[in-house]
Amino acid sequence: MGKVHETLNDRLREFISKQPVYFVATAPEHGGHVNMSPKGYPDTFAIVDDTTVAYLDLDGSGVETIAHIRDNGRVTIMFAAFQGPPNIVRLYGRGRVVTPHDEDFDELIKLFGPHPGVRSVIVVECDRISDSCGYSVPFMTFDKDRPLLDQWAQRKDVQQKRAYRAKHNRESIDGLPGLTTDETDPVTRHS
Repeated sequence: MGKVHETLNDRLREFISKQPVYFVATAPEHGGHVNMSPKGYPDTFAIVDDTTVAYLDLDGSGVETIAHIRDNGRVTIMFAAFQGPPNIVRLYGRGRVVTPHDEDFDELIKLFGPHPGVRSVIVVECDRISDSCGYSVPFMTFDKDRPLLDQWAQRKDVQQKRAYRAKHNRESIDGLPGLTTDETDPVTRHS
């Protein structure tokens, strides 16, 4: 059934690259709400090396993942097969938030496709890589990506994005710090 892997081998890399959606789970250190976020756009996820992955963090309604990672670093990313053979891959690890103010942002952003509304890059050093059967996961058909998030971000000018992030992304639903004041400025260079 389930197996733990030392690294992201070729089979796991191939499986991950074919999934149109993945899920990111985090939780605050002390109490509060567990958060699980679905992520789309296949060009927002990258395997950096055998035990490191990264994904593009785009504008959204909340800032739970950033707040939780800054609180304790714990993060789990899950991929599930909705087509083909059943499989679930979970990447457990320690995350870090890389903003446009950080030295390695310019190199990391090159790993992803073009998207407006970039807030940060989330980098995860995996300390456990596992897969399991996924026998009960239903078959589902992928039609296409929804362009709505990119379209929403393209309609906003710099001031509108800054105001949105200031209102919705400064703290988590549990009051943990999210984006700082200078991090609410929209990225002028996007992926």
